[in-house]
Amino acid sequence: MKYQTQKIAYWYFLAAMILFAVQVTGGLIAGWIYVSPNFLSELLPFNIVRMLHTNSLVVWLLLGFFGAAYFLVPEEAEREIYSPKLAYLQLIILLLGTAGVVVTYVFNLFEGNWLLGKEGREFIEQPVWVKLGILVAALIFLFNITMTVLQGRKTAITNVLLLGLWGLSLLWLFAFYNPANLALDKMFWWYIVHLWVEGTWELVMASILAYLLLKLTGVDREIIEKWLYIIVATALFSGILGTGHHYYWIGLPGYWQWIGSIFSSLEVIPFFAMMSFSFVMVWKGKRDHPNKAALLWALGAATVAFFGAGVWGFLHTLHGVNYYTHGTQITAAHGHLAFYGAYVAVNLAIFTYAFPILTNRDPYNQVLNMVSFWLMTGGMAFMTFVLTFAGTVQTHLQRVMGENFMDIQEGLNLFYLMRWGSGLCVVVGAILFIYAQLAPRKEIITRGAEAKSEGA
Repeated sequence: MKYQTQKIAYWYFLAAMILFAVQVTGGLIAGWIYVSPNFLSELLPFNIVRMLHTNSLVVWLLLGFFGAAYFLVPEEAEREIYSPKLAYLQLIILLLGTAGVVVTYVFNLFEGNWLLGKEGREFIEQPVWVKLGILVAALIFLFNITMTVLQGRKTAITNVLLLGLWGLSLLWLFAFYNPANLALDKMFWWYIVHLWVEGTWELVMASILAYLLLKLTGVDREIIEKWLYIIVATALFSGILGTGHHYYWIGLPGYWQWIGSIFSSLEVIPFFAMMSFSFVMVWKGKRDHPNKAALLWALGAATVAFFGAGVWGFLHTLHGVNYYTHGTQITAAHGHLAFYGAYVAVNLAIFTYAFPILTNRDPYNQVLNMVSFWLMTGGMAFMTFVLTFAGTVQTHLQRVMGENFMDIQEGLNLFYLMRWGSGLCVVVGAILFIYAQLAPRKEIITRGAEAKSEGA
C-alpha cells in the first residue's frame, strides 16, 4: 500500500459487506414470501422486507463507491487524502443514518411525521432527517475527494469518477422535492433512480473498471483512458434522454414514447463497449497479475452488466412491448441481473483487488472467492431466466387475456420456488465471499506464528 490514507477504504468496504449480507438475506426472505405469502406477515410484513432489501442495496453500493474512491484516488492523484478525519466522519454519519432507517422501518416509528417518519416513495423511503444526513455526508465526501484531486495529479479515471460522484450527489437533491401531482412526482423521482443507475453510476462503474484493468493487465494508461472517454460519452448520450422509457404511462406527453424508445435502445451501446473494453484490455495486457479473482470479477461485472442492463433492458424498452410487460416479473428479471452485473459485481471486484493490499495478506483465499463468483453469478443468471419465463406467462394471462392478478400469482408459484432456490445460491455465495475476504488462510497464520517465534 503506497499511501497510508488508503486504509480509510477498509472501513467503508467492511461496512458495505455487512450491509451486503443484510441485503441478500432480505431478498431471500422476500422471495420466500412470494412462495408462502403469510410468512412473517405479523412480525415483518412484505413491504418492510422489500424496503430493507432495496434500501440496503443502494446504501452498500454507495459505501462501496465511496470506499473505492478513497482507495484509488490517492494512487491516481499521487497524494494522501485531504482529510482522513472528514472521511471517517462521513462514514459515521452514513452508518447512523442507516441504523435510523432500519429501526424506523422495522418498528414503523413516527408514522406520518414529515421529519422523522418514513416516506412512501420507492427506494427513497428514508425519513427526511436521514436524507439530510446523506446530503451532509455527500458534501463532506465531495469536498474531501475534490480537494485531494485538485492538489494532485489529474487523470481520466479521477475526472470521470468525480463527474459520476458529483452527479449522483446533486441528483439526490430531488429526494427532497415531493410534489402533490403524481405525474410530476414520478417524473422527478426518475431523475434520481434512472439518472443514478443509467447515468452517473455508469460513470463510477466505468472509472473503477478502468482502474482495475490498468492495475491487472498492464495496458498503457493512454489506451485505457481513450476507451473510458468513449464509454462515458455513449453512456451520457443514451442515458439522459433514455429516462423517457419511464415516462410512457405516467401522464407525460406522448412524444416521450418515441424519445424513450429510441434513446433507451441505444443504452445497450455503453454496456457493450464496457464488455468489449474489458476483454480487449486483458487480451492486450502482458502482465500475469497474481490476483486472478479480481480479474474474474472485473470481467464478470462487464459481461453480466451487458446482458442484464443491455440485453434484458432492451427486451422491454420499446413502448409497444412495454405497454404489455410494464411492471411484470420481466421488469424484476431485468432489475436483478442489471444491478448485480453493473454495480454489485464491480464493487466486489474492487473489494477483491483492494483487500489483500489493505490487510497486507497475500496469498489469500482466491479459490473460495472465485467459487463465490460462480455461485452468485450462476444463481443470479438462473433467477433471471426463471423470472423472465414467469413474466412472459404473467404478461400473456394478465395483460392479453385479462385474467385476475392474484389467480395468476398462484399459478406462478413453481417459478417463485425456483427463484427462491437461486436466491439461496446467491446468499451462500455472498457468505463465502465475505469469509474469503476476512478470514486469513492457514499458511498466513502459520507464517505469522513462525515469524513471532523467530523474533523471540
